[in-house]
Amino acid sequence: MAGIVQDSGIAFTQLNRLISELLRGTMSRNCFRPWEIDLLLDIEGSDLRPPARRELLRRYQKAVRRHYENDSGPPPRLSEFLEAQRARKARHGGPAESDVEVVAKRMD
Repeated sequence: MAGIVQDSGIAFTQLNRLISELLRGTMSRNCFRPWEIDLLLDIEGSDLRPPARRELLRRYQKAVRRHYENDSGPPPRLSEFLEAQRARKARHGGPAESDVEVVAKRMD
């Protein structure tokens, strides 16, 4: 989320607004900041089904909140967060989220 506003409170409020709009499925605007476009492109590129996407957004939102509480730098991009989540699951012996999604898609 490079280019995000320096004030972490404002930035987190903006992120919450965007994620809320995405979770509701309605966008009440047509102008986006560059980092919001990056986030939307990361979501589109994640190739996750809608239920998994919703959960991913909630986890990402929580991770960004923790990041702002503990760090002053820019938070990780969604794609970086997703990569780290998959790597952590692979290290702990569980299937990566992408593997679960592939299996679920085949069963549909």
